[in-house]
Amino acid sequence: MLSKTISLGLHGISAGRVDIEVDIMRGLPGFTIVGLPDSVIRESRERIRAAIENSGYEFPPKNYIVNLAPAGFKKQGANFDLPVAMSILKSTQQIFCDIGSIPMVGELSLDGRVKPVRGVISMVIALYRLGFRQIIVPYQNRIEASAVEGIDIFPVENIPMAIDVFQGEASPFERGELPGRVQEYLYDFSDVRGQENARRGLEIAAAGMHNVLLYGAPGSGKTMLARRMPSIMPGLSKEQAIETTMIHSAAGILQENGMLIDLPPFRAPHHTASEAALVGGGANPGAGEVSLAHNGVLFLDEIVEFRNNVIQALRQPLEDREVTVARVAGTVTFPADFMLVAAGNPCQCGYLFDEEIACTCPRHKVNQYFQKIAGPVIDRIDMELLVNRVAYRDLVENAQSESSASIRERVMRACEIQRARFRGAPVRFNSRMSNREIKKYCRLDPGDEQFLESAVKKMSITARSFFKILKVARTIADLDSSEKIGKKHLLEAISYKNLNRNYKML
Repeated sequence: MLSKTISLGLHGISAGRVDIEVDIMRGLPGFTIVGLPDSVIRESRERIRAAIENSGYEFPPKNYIVNLAPAGFKKQGANFDLPVAMSILKSTQQIFCDIGSIPMVGELSLDGRVKPVRGVISMVIALYRLGFRQIIVPYQNRIEASAVEGIDIFPVENIPMAIDVFQGEASPFERGELPGRVQEYLYDFSDVRGQENARRGLEIAAAGMHNVLLYGAPGSGKTMLARRMPSIMPGLSKEQAIETTMIHSAAGILQENGMLIDLPPFRAPHHTASEAALVGGGANPGAGEVSLAHNGVLFLDEIVEFRNNVIQALRQPLEDREVTVARVAGTVTFPADFMLVAAGNPCQCGYLFDEEIACTCPRHKVNQYFQKIAGPVIDRIDMELLVNRVAYRDLVENAQSESSASIRERVMRACEIQRARFRGAPVRFNSRMSNREIKKYCRLDPGDEQFLESAVKKMSITARSFFKILKVARTIADLDSSEKIGKKHLLEAISYKNLNRNYKML
């Protein structure tokens, strides 16, 4: 007897409908799965057999043929276990309900329990767009799935519960049961002593989503400052939270509670990370760190220690805000709109600009180190902040530093100004402005324009860095609630493009 069910398969972070057909053919007992299954799906035969028998049903020795349609793209993952098991029960006439009426996903354990799967939120969104208004998901994926309004979620823990859904004996998950989310940050700027210049620079970066380079002596607090960046950034909108959650869910690293990711993610890969780990890849293309940092922060500590090909791979995501991974199995595009925060020592010993400890590096070694820092990626960094070591007086004083919540209020006001400015456009932050938008929103008075022209010539600023300065100045003006960019805004923005100047002054 032929039976059909509906499930979904992942491709990158998006999902597509998969029709599952099970038929019993003449011949010796067997279990064949066709339709470009991966090794995980091929291994599911033994899981499904054990799950059916341990759930109190029979697995008759027959010749089963399972077809995953359409056959044009590779299926991967264990999310087809539950629909295949249900189709076998229908084919062997152990159940008689219409199992093709509600799509379902779920991995089976040997005892018949339904285990969580990756990418459920993407699957629910895909189903909604296809016109479905019901889905069966593993119980542990219920909160993630219920983030999408307008579709009934039926969470199940085992095969009998799935049968109850088709027989009309189960109720959909009530979204009123969703726990409230309390915004919590692991790190706060109130813990930071001194570093007023760096704190100010990071506030500007958060307000306009500007890429930042932190450089200074070892132990000056570069990593400490970087880890506190998400705490001063605005929380994610519902749309951003769903998109970010889709990426993390598809990668299989979503939080255990399944809640939407409504805080900016922070990713800090080690400097030994490969190119595929950073930008994505693999035989079946998966998201890399640049995509997992989408709508958040990608922190590259000791950026000089990263391999050159890994750093070069950042060019496309920094420019296009997405990354395309091409493999034999297919081409997948992942979103990668993140803030880059890089940190590193200014030389091999680290004390090149230190006021107390003398640098011991030969001049040619300093030049080699500078070339590593000031490569092609440096032009794509908006702000360069020299982080000096904290003075002893600042370390021991009892005065409380300004908290992240206080800084975040100013950042959010600046973001509101940008939201109103770019209403109806795909741009949300000043750092993402095109040349046309820069011309429209970064107009200068004649005197300020002459001043900027003189500074550009004197500092040998490249065209790309020139536009970076204007974008940063626009953000500084927004923090001041100023409609026009003034000379003081330009001066501060220019002071954050200081890497070349500091090395030339040696």
